[in-house]
Amino acid sequence: MDKNILKILKTTFFAFLLIGIIGCKSDNDEEVNNDNSSFEGLKENYTIDRFKVLNIAPKLNGKLTWSINDSIISENSELDFISPVVKIYPLKLKVENNGTVKTYTSSISVNHEAGTYSKYISNVFDFRPAVGQFINEIPEYLSGNTANDMIEKAKESLVGGNSTMITLGGYGGYVVFGFDHTIPNMNGRDFKVLGNAFFGNEANQPRSGSCEPGIIMVAYDRNKNGKPDDNEWYEIAGSEYFKNTTAKNYSITYFKPNENKPPVPGTEFWQTDVEYIKWQDTLGNVGFKTRNTFHAQSYYPLWINDTSYSFTGTRLQSNFYDQSGTGAYWVGKSYDYGYADNAPNNDEASNIDISWAVDQNGNYVKLPGIDFVKVYTGTNQEAGWLGEVSTEVAGAYDLHLN
Repeated sequence: MDKNILKILKTTFFAFLLIGIIGCKSDNDEEVNNDNSSFEGLKENYTIDRFKVLNIAPKLNGKLTWSINDSIISENSELDFISPVVKIYPLKLKVENNGTVKTYTSSISVNHEAGTYSKYISNVFDFRPAVGQFINEIPEYLSGNTANDMIEKAKESLVGGNSTMITLGGYGGYVVFGFDHTIPNMNGRDFKVLGNAFFGNEANQPRSGSCEPGIIMVAYDRNKNGKPDDNEWYEIAGSEYFKNTTAKNYSITYFKPNENKPPVPGTEFWQTDVEYIKWQDTLGNVGFKTRNTFHAQSYYPLWINDTSYSFTGTRLQSNFYDQSGTGAYWVGKSYDYGYADNAPNNDEASNIDISWAVDQNGNYVKLPGIDFVKVYTGTNQEAGWLGEVSTEVAGAYDLHLN
């Protein structure tokens, strides 16, 4: 036989033999690693302060069930536990693996924090409104102000218990704010977003008046870097989220107007320029935002130098209608739950449950709590002489902290 061929056959044989040995070794290693034999159990006790997240990661194989007083609190491989109450919680972990069941017990002592938390907004991270009749007024723009200056002004308005209002303009305009602690995800609703919505006495439908719903997104600071990262955001799935009237991944672009161009008056007394700010969206719609007689300043954020800017997100079905039929009385109907500026501040519908959070595929996620909130205007509509439908934010607070 040719020596080269013999050499190739020998090499091939030893290669297969080596793969077989490695494969057997891997199988044996996996079998050893899967039996959880190295796990020595939970600690006798874990200690954590109120509003802090305790993470227990036992690195076990199989099905894990975490319980407190026989109530299942998690079935994840790791436990993220948070509580607003000073208390000792009995903890039980049940592990089912390879046909065997083992149970481990411990306790979690929740202590009162050393400092003092505020239940209100503690910081504003970003503010980028869309175009609108109150832009450059609420908060007020002064010549030379930068984007950072306007974020600081939004912060002055929203931080603390004496907060005042900012406007987000038309669809997509947003604000991002945070708290000095993690708001826990407990049973029921967890935090409230304040706006200026109200129900009208003359509205012919219940729970209707001036309701300008804003989409709410939440983030848990999992990596503890003190800022909301792009991969930490989840949308609060309000009452309209799963309806076919709601558009996902909707985008709109606003174009900077020529403030010196001759206006195109409309047929109504309030329509100063019906071709003021051009916009277009990903559904093929093109239109203009109207300038009205009530606000003469620029409706385009003057600290944004770009000739156009865009927003992307979830768009809700328009909720305002002309009840009078003559354009005299416009009414915005409140959606059932899950939105900002969608119901009066003293109404249950302005309270938000963190358990409503979903990922980008619409799947519910189990967050231990949240540190950051983003609110953006959820509709693209003009309501006659009332102008664009724009979400206003006047503060927010933790419902679990007195």
